[in-house]
Amino acid sequence: MTPDEIYRRFRGLIVTGRLGAGERLPTVRQTAADLAVAPGTAAKAYRMLEQDGLVVTRTAAGTRVAPSAAVLPASIVRRVRDLVEIAEAEGVTVDQVADALRASWSAR
Repeated sequence: MTPDEIYRRFRGLIVTGRLGAGERLPTVRQTAADLAVAPGTAAKAYRMLEQDGLVVTRTAAGTRVAPSAAVLPASIVRRVRDLVEIAEAEGVTVDQVADALRASWSAR
């Protein structure tokens, strides 16, 4: 798993509201262990999240979701969850869905 993939995973949790403002992320070491990656890989993803203003890192408090982190509107979150459910039932991969979404967005 790359830093970009880790970044996208956490970003998804934040923008859908699954990780709310002020909630603590696992430590870099824990994330690295959970995802079977080097700690430096997880740390890079955390830095990317911080650069985008999605998380705030403080030595004693750890890494937490930034109070200003944007959350998608509930109607979009519901539709995304519906799309995931349908895609899984149809045997479609997340990459195929993401590619289709990007193509549709670009065609607008």
